[in-house]
Amino acid sequence: MAKKMYVGNLPWSCTNTELETMFQPHGNVLSAEVIMDRESGRSRGFGFVEMDSPEEVSRAVSALNGSEMGGRTLVVNEALPRQPRRDGGGGNRGGGGGRY
Repeated sequence: MAKKMYVGNLPWSCTNTELETMFQPHGNVLSAEVIMDRESGRSRGFGFVEMDSPEEVSRAVSALNGSEMGGRTLVVNEALPRQPRRDGGGGNRGGGGGRY
């Protein structure tokens, strides 16, 4: 069963390939993605790596959490499931606004 990790405090220049290469010594990397800002196209400084098994994830977290990349101390831990948004969506902000 594949497991996903959060990788934070990445250097702004980090690419998907560099992220994948960093995790490969610790197991089979299924995916590695640096999250990019939609508007600017620049890195947001974090990403996600998915590996084959919980054992590989554990090895990678132990080896890489607190390590350095590009002069920055990395934060690596098991990713939490994405939570639903709480803003409720929609656009009704009250105030009536009807014609009379």
